[in-house]
Amino acid sequence: MKRSFAAALAAGAVLVAGTPALAQSAAAPSFGPHGYGAVKLGMTAKQAKATGKITHKLGDSASPCTGWDLKTHPTGKDSVGLYLSKRRGVAVVFAARGMKTREGIGLGATMTQIKKAYPNVTSPADTNPRVAVPGNSRAYYEFMLDAQGRLQEMALGLKTQDCVS
Repeated sequence: MKRSFAAALAAGAVLVAGTPALAQSAAAPSFGPHGYGAVKLGMTAKQAKATGKITHKLGDSASPCTGWDLKTHPTGKDSVGLYLSKRRGVAVVFAARGMKTREGIGLGATMTQIKKAYPNVTSPADTNPRVAVPGNSRAYYEFMLDAQGRLQEMALGLKTQDCVS
């Protein structure tokens, strides 16, 4: 069974993020190695909110993690664009349409393309392919492929994140 990008929040909600691939504009920031645009992994909730780039989606002050969207990349009803952890701050950011890593990987990529960009990608049993982020030893990329072998979800997360399994 593949591990999914899902999180059970204190309220018991389970969310999964994902969007189809489109071309990235030349002006768009890269997805990683430290975050997306002004939103950086490890930022406190206060710092992330102060960027003005995120909007609250679910969870309350009693939740260990809350779901947020990037204002420029809103997600559907049952998805979030990132998770803020009480303990870790910005813990996980999910790629949206048009986002690409510095190595050119975005939603819709094949495993062959991922392996070419990240030769050290591993696919342990019962988990999604994962690789350490070049240029950020504290982070990983995780890749979830669809039935056709295309990248349907991509997460950039802190290795110590406590929001998704």
